[in-house]
Amino acid sequence: MKILFEFNQKKCSACGACAIACMDQNDVDVEAGQQPYRKVYRYESGQELVSISIACLHCPDAPCVTACPAGCLEKDAKTGLTRYDTAHCVGCHSCAMACPYGAPSFRPSSERPRREKMEKCHGCLARIEAGLEPACVHACPTKALTWRWAEDGEVSSLAALYASWQAVDRADRKG
Repeated sequence: MKILFEFNQKKCSACGACAIACMDQNDVDVEAGQQPYRKVYRYESGQELVSISIACLHCPDAPCVTACPAGCLEKDAKTGLTRYDTAHCVGCHSCAMACPYGAPSFRPSSERPRREKMEKCHGCLARIEAGLEPACVHACPTKALTWRWAEDGEVSSLAALYASWQAVDRADRKG
């Protein structure tokens, strides 16, 4: 069993509550230039306006894990989440370059000399273990964003949705 996040774009109103809840839960300081872990996008697809809420997809074959030269990222066998421990992070951004979803973000550490350390969505595992929903799911007023325990091998519909959104975005930039 693993944790799987699902998204229903027909229910999403692009209100941004999921992103704000994520920023609050993780003390993201946007004014200081920190990137939120969850982002909400709107785009036109034919005659309709489509919304998508995206964060780390915790890919089964996470390219960020293999790209990290310091071994800061790993797949958690129990939950399927892509976990991280940045104690040895060198701030090289290899994980970010490997991630097709733009999930890793970087914050200045308290180390001297100042160095950026990678951070990303951790699935709010501490909240789940405490019997709570992930912050983004809890805050979604339309229940467009949900989570569940899934069978090994199941993949989130978010990956396919995000891939279609990227294809539309690329086409729009060309045209």
